[in-house]
Amino acid sequence: MRSLNAGRTALLGAFTALALGVALIAATLLGLAAATALPPGEDRTALLAQLGTTCGVSLFTAGFVVAATSSYAVARRRREFGLLRLAGVTRGQLTRTVLLEALLLGLLAAATGSALGRAAAPLLARALSAADLAPAGFRTGSPGWPLVTAFCTGPLVALAGTAVAARRAGRVRPLEALREADVDLGVMTAGRWLGGLALLGTYAAVVAAALAGDPAELLHRKTYTLQPMLLVAATALLAPVLVRPLLRLLTRPATRPPRLVRAAALGGLRRTGATAAPVLLATALAGTLAGAPALVAAARAAEARSTVAADLVLTPAPGGEGADALTAALRALPGAVVSPSAATPLAVVEADGTAVRAEGRAVADPAALTATTRLPVLAGDPAALDDDSAVLAEEWGHPRVGDRVPVVLADGTRRELRVAAVLREGTGSNPVYVTPRNAPGARTDRIDVRGAAADAAATARAHGATAQTRAAWLDAHHPAADPQLIRRIAAVLGLALLYTAITLAHTALTTTTDRRRELARLRLVGTTRARVLRLVAAETLLVTAVGVLLGTAATLTTLATMGAALHRTGAPVPLALPWTALAVTALFCALVTVPCAALAALRATKGRAVEAR
Repeated sequence: MRSLNAGRTALLGAFTALALGVALIAATLLGLAAATALPPGEDRTALLAQLGTTCGVSLFTAGFVVAATSSYAVARRRREFGLLRLAGVTRGQLTRTVLLEALLLGLLAAATGSALGRAAAPLLARALSAADLAPAGFRTGSPGWPLVTAFCTGPLVALAGTAVAARRAGRVRPLEALREADVDLGVMTAGRWLGGLALLGTYAAVVAAALAGDPAELLHRKTYTLQPMLLVAATALLAPVLVRPLLRLLTRPATRPPRLVRAAALGGLRRTGATAAPVLLATALAGTLAGAPALVAAARAAEARSTVAADLVLTPAPGGEGADALTAALRALPGAVVSPSAATPLAVVEADGTAVRAEGRAVADPAALTATTRLPVLAGDPAALDDDSAVLAEEWGHPRVGDRVPVVLADGTRRELRVAAVLREGTGSNPVYVTPRNAPGARTDRIDVRGAAADAAATARAHGATAQTRAAWLDAHHPAADPQLIRRIAAVLGLALLYTAITLAHTALTTTTDRRRELARLRLVGTTRARVLRLVAAETLLVTAVGVLLGTAATLTTLATMGAALHRTGAPVPLALPWTALAVTALFCALVTVPCAALAALRATKGRAVEAR
């Protein structure tokens, strides 16, 4: 308890991040408990995914921050641990001391966070409803299990994040009590090398297995949100190795001021890593959370543009009233190719007997379908579609033409349909095409028209239907930016940036304060106080830039793997890079780190240099 109280300043960042993490986990778990009671549907599924992503990001970020903070806190207490070793304390006692400190810290943060989460849950529910991410009137209840679960995560995350640092504390030698050097180069221990390379290898193996087996798995939200965390953690562990070439690259040409800044950053690699790690985390999360969905949306939009060949897309009056009369009138137009279709729910029964829901479309004229839609045919002929067959994508168990596929129709009827054609998987947006006989109750909701566009538009207006050009329909149904998706990204990203701001501010203040003796020596050799402040600010900005570059590299790696997955599935691979999100995050990090470091340096250089300790 005395040790924890004495080091409370250094552990303030870990406590704040952990308390916020527990609060967000408690609030999101309360939201998940309330969301499970909603009626089944797309809104419920989207809300569960949003809350699950928020909970996962909160847990990872809290653990990342605690691990980074604990690592630096143990490093700055080497002399203290060395003195304890000289006094007869064993390695095991030191390790247990650090773990007990982490347990106490986790319990205090868990209690604080659980209370905050219980109070914030109603506010979160109202915010989700206001942002149109939850149904109107969505409210959270007060079950006990979310609060108990969130409370338990506090000490567990604290112990897990401190385990490696505690082990390192137990290996401190008694001679460390005599350590006076400000240069810190021996950062890459065997455990750090092993952990970094293991995480990097795991990420590479998971990506390679997905690309070889099911590339579409890399395009799912839960995958591109959670999988990059392996890469971020690996990069953070290997950061001391990666920052050296980046520091030299950013300080070329090596004139005197850049050389001095570079030497200060290279001389304190642990301090440099402690500052660069949260910047890396924020940049990578911002890049992947903004870039991955944008890449998938852009690929789907490009895929839709390459698929839709109609000049006009007509939407009949609500309920499909008059659709048959409209279709007949359109077919009477000279030179017009008309392809009416209707949405129908169905399910494809997989090999293990599981019925998986799928989007289906009933088409009465397969030949007209092939004329108005450029289907990505892999095998077979969609024009051969009849009442005993279906056209589906290869994602449904890689079927072959002529295979019999069991399906469940909209009225619950089970049938085995022959595969007339197989489509490329693409982004997974291809429906299952059937004939009206296999779509009971379906009513025409879309009519594609090719040729005679002016006459077709006039005919549609006469029948009370809505006519859209190909470009207008694509913009409406496959927009480049989905406002709701942007709100979902902003909600999760805002939490990550909040964590980063707290961690960066605390790290900049703590690491700069620890340099009191180093800054005093600079003043003793003739450096003015103003130049010392400029040196600290420039070094902090340089280290922030290194963290941004590492985070950008992690982002580009994630997007490159998704691009490879799109290529493997036969979908277009658009060039959609989140430069705006990366730039805003970099500016945000710089605006937090540089002023905090400068303020700490101003305070550390206060008074006479010869009196600094």
